[in-house]
Amino acid sequence: MKKHAFATTVVTLYLLVYVLLFHFEAPWIIIASMFFVSPFLVIWMAYSILKHSDYDNRELEENEEWGYQDKPAEFGKKLNQRYS
Repeated sequence: MKKHAFATTVVTLYLLVYVLLFHFEAPWIIIASMFFVSPFLVIWMAYSILKHSDYDNRELEENEEWGYQDKPAEFGKKLNQRYS
């Protein structure tokens, strides 16, 4: 399993357990501690997705500030001219 897939699975299961414990009224200290740990898990998940996943699309060219793969490059130029 890839690192980012592992992180996503772990954080999703953690969230599922948290919601189930909250629903079934688990002790407050368990729910609170899981709540305070969750931001660190989400940061770890985001970091591993950004660090270890592959980007298969084209890179932005010089003087290109943003881009969408499904729109032509002229589309953005027309919008920039209209709102400038």
